[in-house]
Amino acid sequence: MLTTPISERTLSRGMLDVLIRAGLIAILAVVCFRIFYPFGSLLVWSLILAVTLYPLHLRLRKRLSNKDGLTATLIVLFALVILAIPMYLLGVALVDSVDRAMEMAKSGGVRIPRPAESVAGWPLVGGRVYAFWLQASTDLTGLIQRVTPQLKGAGAALLEAAAGVGTGLLVFIFALIISGIFMAFGEESRHAAVRIASRIFGAEAGPKITELCAATIRAVAQGVVGIAFIQMLLVGVGFLVKGIPGAGLLALAILLLGIMQLPATLITIPVIIYVFATEGFSVAGIVFAIYVFVAGLADNVLKPLLLGRGVDVPMPVVLIGALGGMVTGGVIGLFIGPVVLAVGYQLFWRWVDDQHDPEVPVAVPAATPVEPKQP
Repeated sequence: MLTTPISERTLSRGMLDVLIRAGLIAILAVVCFRIFYPFGSLLVWSLILAVTLYPLHLRLRKRLSNKDGLTATLIVLFALVILAIPMYLLGVALVDSVDRAMEMAKSGGVRIPRPAESVAGWPLVGGRVYAFWLQASTDLTGLIQRVTPQLKGAGAALLEAAAGVGTGLLVFIFALIISGIFMAFGEESRHAAVRIASRIFGAEAGPKITELCAATIRAVAQGVVGIAFIQMLLVGVGFLVKGIPGAGLLALAILLLGIMQLPATLITIPVIIYVFATEGFSVAGIVFAIYVFVAGLADNVLKPLLLGRGVDVPMPVVLIGALGGMVTGGVIGLFIGPVVLAVGYQLFWRWVDDQHDPEVPVAVPAATPVEPKQP
């Protein structure tokens, strides 16, 4: 038949057109991804901040004659001021501390008390600690020269960590500014998100998935900030009672570390070492060290209690998503992980429940009677 070759030729052309279009779409997607990738972290942070602050935006908008642009601008400016004040105070305190340390080192005013004889009797490490402490009290210059090679590596690591914190802070500031633009067009952004989710998950599930993502982001953000604030209060009270110099600034630093999901032990351990070096191993010093160290680890207990509140998924799902996301994606993963896991959890149970109602009887065809064979 003559139609068979023509049909095969038409089919081949159709398949070739589909492959060419698919290839062009793939190339376009790759190019778009490469253009978007350098700004991915910034835009994700902007979206997280916009979703978190949008309820506050809605409350203030009613008092400002429903002016979205003015409301978003005021929120961003207020947040920048809150960030700028503690960062300025911390910078000034660090500069003053470095200047004092340099002056004390030049004048030779650094004096470390001799260790008590009981230190040598400590199990396992007593002898080494006693020898190290004794040399520090008698020959501090020689001790510094001996440990200089080890201090170089630690100093490089600290500088790298400080550079990372500074870069993250700049990204956070720019993300906060961009989040104000998202909040100014909040209704349009919400409708766009619902349309996209409805196109992916269906018209019925799309709005629910959108609300679930927003609620999860807000729950994690509020939990992170709330935990950091509680940890700041716990540790700050200990610093104030003990009379640590710059206790308020150190407490603010713990708040910032908690928000950035860095351990508070970066501050509590040096403070404990400072107390032992200046006051010795007294009962009050040991009690202070235990309290501050435990308070610095309080976030490990508070996260399971505060994360996941107000989300229509079980708390362990949000907690596992936050911890797993942080391990795999850093601070951004702390927010993305719970969202992805919560959406996956909802879609999984929706798939499980999407079946016939067990109470509705299923029609079973009647069996055809078989006539007995005649003998």
